[in-house]
Amino acid sequence: MANTIAAIATASGRGGIGVVRMSGNDLRSMIQPLTGKNSLLPRVASLSNFLDENGDFIDQGIALFFPAPHSFTGEDVIELQGHGGPVVLRRLLQRCLDLGACLAEPGEFTRRAYLNDKIDLTQAESVADLIDAASIEAAKSAMRSLKGDFSHAINQLVEKLINLRMLVEATLDFPDEEIDFLTESNAYGQLEEIAKLLSKVFESAHQGNLLRDGMHVVLIGQPNVGKSSLLNKLAGEEVAIVTQTPGTTRDAIRQHIEIEGIPVHVVDTAGLRETLDEVEQIGIERTWSAIEQANVLVVLIDVAQGVTEEDLKIIAKLPPNLPLIRVFNKIDRHHQNPRVEKHGAGTDIYLSAKIGAGLDLLRRHLLDVVGWHHAGESVYLARERHLVALRKAQRHLQAAQENMNHVELLAEELRLAQDALATITGEFTSDDLLGEIFSRFCIGK
Repeated sequence: MANTIAAIATASGRGGIGVVRMSGNDLRSMIQPLTGKNSLLPRVASLSNFLDENGDFIDQGIALFFPAPHSFTGEDVIELQGHGGPVVLRRLLQRCLDLGACLAEPGEFTRRAYLNDKIDLTQAESVADLIDAASIEAAKSAMRSLKGDFSHAINQLVEKLINLRMLVEATLDFPDEEIDFLTESNAYGQLEEIAKLLSKVFESAHQGNLLRDGMHVVLIGQPNVGKSSLLNKLAGEEVAIVTQTPGTTRDAIRQHIEIEGIPVHVVDTAGLRETLDEVEQIGIERTWSAIEQANVLVVLIDVAQGVTEEDLKIIAKLPPNLPLIRVFNKIDRHHQNPRVEKHGAGTDIYLSAKIGAGLDLLRRHLLDVVGWHHAGESVYLARERHLVALRKAQRHLQAAQENMNHVELLAEELRLAQDALATITGEFTSDDLLGEIFSRFCIGK
């Protein structure tokens, strides 16, 4: 019974229902000591008493038995659904451990489902993504990946690559044949079609990655330009203290919001200036630390003063590779209208954080900067490792197109492209990567 795992599958704390789950080989011997029943009908809910080693009641609830291979993990699975009290669930779990089960590691149930070919790696990851979804759109996209839509798109690409590789390998194997396999089969056209399909899949995955991870926006600028007011307006509540006293914000204040379903992590930072105040200096150091983690930087400027020498000094210190939006605030004091102005260095947005005028312009531009279009039916909730693999495959396909007249190089680039795609679904994946992926799951999932 050493191969049997058990865990509490519901969230910690009190609840109406709590679930203890077990998975392993031949769990039928567990049924009688746990429930007092000689057997349970497969996939039929059975009202049962859950018993301790003395036959006394631990709890009463529903027992379910899923015999292999028709279960989530592909092994025998028993689920005990009782009352959601922490003490009751711990007693029930301990009873399972006393009967020979081992405590499951994070993600071990889903890992077994993957190893037993019940799901591929992309579907396994989507289980965790569905649980962690921060918006309705993210949950919908995670469900599409769990159903296999993302895997199907990747497998379709791999299949087309395999067909093309067969033609290329045939050319290598029979160089003296009169028929030019590559010309007759329109190999270049096939390669171009694969490249276009890969670009489409990458775009959908990129959109899904935004849904999953969101964007990190850092508000920076001199003291009293309205950073805290803008954060409060974006959040829809008073999360930051707003006063006329410079240096009020002395630490980074983080708030999570949504824009069109995209999670946005907004950080209000201490005003950047020279100061002798030790606490404020620490806050400024944390401002620079937050900037290093940002996807988008928003520099607030008082519209009455315009871009000052101090503003230019701040902008000059910012990482040059990060998207930068200049926001001219307090237009309400000068009877100006909200607007967007494009210029060579980027985009300026004029708004009033105090009354909220022009905030929609800022929200829309933030989405444009990170490349968000829409949450269509083809968006897959992708992870960064998926994007890395897709980019790698794109590079190899581009190299393949450049080496159409060098068949050996063409064959190698096609193989490398296929290998990159195969890591997404887990066809070729290292044990170290699997350990990293499943360690981030919940215990009991």
